[in-house]
Amino acid sequence: MENIAYYNGTIAPIEQMRVPMDERACYFADGVYDAMFTVGHVPLALDDHLARFYRSAKKVEIDIPMPIGELREMVLDFCRRIDSPDAMAYVQATRGVGPRGHAFRFAGGKASLWVFVKPDVLDPMDRDYRCITMEDTRFLHCDIKTINLLPSVIYTQRAEERGCDETILHRGERVTECAHSNVHILKDGALRTAPCDNLILPGITRAHRIAQCRQMGIPVIEEPFTVREMMEADEVFFTSASALCCRVREIDGKSVGGRDLELIGRIQRAAWDEALCEAGLSGGR
Repeated sequence: MENIAYYNGTIAPIEQMRVPMDERACYFADGVYDAMFTVGHVPLALDDHLARFYRSAKKVEIDIPMPIGELREMVLDFCRRIDSPDAMAYVQATRGVGPRGHAFRFAGGKASLWVFVKPDVLDPMDRDYRCITMEDTRFLHCDIKTINLLPSVIYTQRAEERGCDETILHRGERVTECAHSNVHILKDGALRTAPCDNLILPGITRAHRIAQCRQMGIPVIEEPFTVREMMEADEVFFTSASALCCRVREIDGKSVGGRDLELIGRIQRAAWDEALCEAGLSGGR
């Protein structure tokens, strides 16, 4: 099959799925989500993504109506059942269905669970990326992976309007993250990345790249860095579930990086090797 979806007990192709108008996702973006990408029908870092999904739900007091082990098996099953070996697996929990009203009491008492898997591919690592910067005006709970993504929609639109791939956000001089990824720099042989506080989402891929750098003996500094430090870095790259390690060559029309291609190449190769290992593959596909 081309794709498959689940909503509150119903399984069908995405285009056949129907959601009630009183679903709180429609009015309030009252929910959380997570997403992962597959290689060879295997969702990468599945357990890490599901753990973050349940953690986000707990922070906003949503009780996901399925045990994590059962949801894990559903995601694995859906990934095996679709035709494409390369896909995005998506999970979402909202506060449920009920009359429109801001307070929780209008939610009807039971959360809604959404799952789908559809064909998609990882961002290629054999090309460089162009970014813009914008002031980070989002709320102060960026560590929760909420479905309230309107700011990210606007930031992404602005990047596309300027022919770029991603928007790097900053609060004052401090770089936080991107519209839909984490951003990092390499300087003097070390990886620098923003700390996991309330101003960034603790990316799963971010954590994997940090762990790999440490295994390879690359120093890791989890401290804030400034826009100027980013522009003067040896390399700049971003990571997400769809972007294992994507090198940035231009920010706001100015060339950046290009001073440590050997090190960024090592990190990219390690990222791809890990993905192949997790998928049970070796060598190229």
